[in-house]
Amino acid sequence: MSGMIRNEDVAYVRENVRIDDVVNDYLPLKQAGGDQKKGLCPFHDEKSPSFHVTLSRGYFHCFGCGKGGDVIKFLMDIEHIAFVEAVEKLAARIGYQLNYEGGKSSDYKPGLKSRLIAANEAAQKFYAEHLNSPAAQIGRDFLLKRGFDRAACESFGVGYAPDEWDALTKYLRAQGFTGEELEVAGLSKEGQKGMIDRFRNRLIWPIRNITGEVVGFGARKLSEEDQGPKYLNTSETPIYKKSQVLYGLDRSKKEIAAKRQVVVVEGYTDVMAAHLAGVTTAVATCGTAFGDDHIKVLRNLLMDDDAFRGEVIFTFDGDAAGQKAALRAYEDDQKFVTQTFVAVEASGMDPCELRQAHGDAALRDLIASRIPLFEFAIRTELKKHDLQNAEGRVNALAATAPMVARIKNKALRPEYVKQLALWLGMDIDPVLSAVTQIAGKSAVVKNDPVIGNWRPDPKEPTLILEREVLKAKLQVPTLVLGWSELPANSFSHPAYQAMRGAIEAGAKLENIENEELKSLFTELSVEPIRSDGEISDRYVESIVARLHEVAISRTIADAKSKLQRVNPNDAEYEGLFTELVALESQRRALREKALGSI
Repeated sequence: MSGMIRNEDVAYVRENVRIDDVVNDYLPLKQAGGDQKKGLCPFHDEKSPSFHVTLSRGYFHCFGCGKGGDVIKFLMDIEHIAFVEAVEKLAARIGYQLNYEGGKSSDYKPGLKSRLIAANEAAQKFYAEHLNSPAAQIGRDFLLKRGFDRAACESFGVGYAPDEWDALTKYLRAQGFTGEELEVAGLSKEGQKGMIDRFRNRLIWPIRNITGEVVGFGARKLSEEDQGPKYLNTSETPIYKKSQVLYGLDRSKKEIAAKRQVVVVEGYTDVMAAHLAGVTTAVATCGTAFGDDHIKVLRNLLMDDDAFRGEVIFTFDGDAAGQKAALRAYEDDQKFVTQTFVAVEASGMDPCELRQAHGDAALRDLIASRIPLFEFAIRTELKKHDLQNAEGRVNALAATAPMVARIKNKALRPEYVKQLALWLGMDIDPVLSAVTQIAGKSAVVKNDPVIGNWRPDPKEPTLILEREVLKAKLQVPTLVLGWSELPANSFSHPAYQAMRGAIEAGAKLENIENEELKSLFTELSVEPIRSDGEISDRYVESIVARLHEVAISRTIADAKSKLQRVNPNDAEYEGLFTELVALESQRRALREKALGSI
């Protein structure tokens, strides 16, 4: 069939493109033993890497979501492109000339995404060349005023869109691109007399995807006569999704992964200034707020030793809009497993202005002086109140207590209760009380490290079995014969874990100091056990055995997950497999015991 790539060429590409090189363009891989590498799966959210690449076979497989295949399939899935387009991109990667059945016929069309990327790449060269034209003097002056010389502009591919209606459109049409392709790419649009350029008399920054391909542009106006917005970005296209792209990520991804740090700035010139000053982990969003999709991209880069590490540093302008952006980031912060910080210059200068006024060292010092995002958000709110009088402090507490109550990290929340009391100049008790009430608790004692809804819901289906066994142990302890054999992970809720600890320590109601634990102790001691009729030893034996079985099932799931990540050729694999077989046998016995006791 005309236009089809020859099978032998497909085979050559598949065998000669290293799959780990391609995957590394999208996520960092680490050695996983033998000829295997692993990383966080780019196709689903996960906290532990289950995405494996086997070099000798050229295959990838995710033990979490099940996706797998060869290097061609990976590129098809990650880029959402067709088979032919994936083969063409990989062939171009190694400089291999593809042959098509019957020759590459005139009616053959490469994939749409390849054509759009090619159009953007050609446009970038066009814009870059025009930055040196006499008409672009206003643009060059703008850049020089902000500390960017010709070498810096060439490094970042900065260009200039001529102040003409259709200069780029004519150029690209002459290169063989159709009007439809240019419109879909967001480079041209329909005017009253035909296709015209989308960007005119503007400085142009190319926006690249993580692999370095130009997928869109950011354009800054240079004339007050321009009635458009200050910055105008490419509209969303099949290759450009602004919520999934970070400007500068293509050049900073390796540094981000190596240093386990990413600096999020607000604009294109801020990224340039940061990189030129030595902050080579800087990126920026492209005309949209920092959101979930950006977080997913960064999670892949900040993974180290099977865990998320490092730090995310936001820089914002010191004005009201910048502070609003910081507080918006505060809402997203708890989606990170990393530490999150804010760096704001005291006088309100952005990174580009700071570098221009005080040099590279000042910008590096700004990043080094970062403070935790939680602290920045809370103290920003406190500035709105007069803390010199009682009314102001009470109002400030009412405004900031909800911010502390939303902190999900159990270790951090009590620390910020203490910090808030210090910043307010108040005793810790009223601050703790305010945070606790907002978190949904009616009472808490100082020796309870957990602030929040500590007590579990009695009707929670996944916790009923744990609750029943605890009630049996408190109410009919002589019937609970398998208590000492229950594994450590038998109780999943912190409250029930604490109750088990108290029981095993021989605690009596009057000796328990923690009021929440004492209340739960009383509640479980009197709550009726869910049994039809008399509570028998067979019934108690069955629920204890069932709880034991559930705990073993959790251990089996963990063992299977670990086994999937171990090379079958490693010595560790055999030991894990033997352990898994023994656990399965134990689970079957417990299941039979539970059923036999009913």
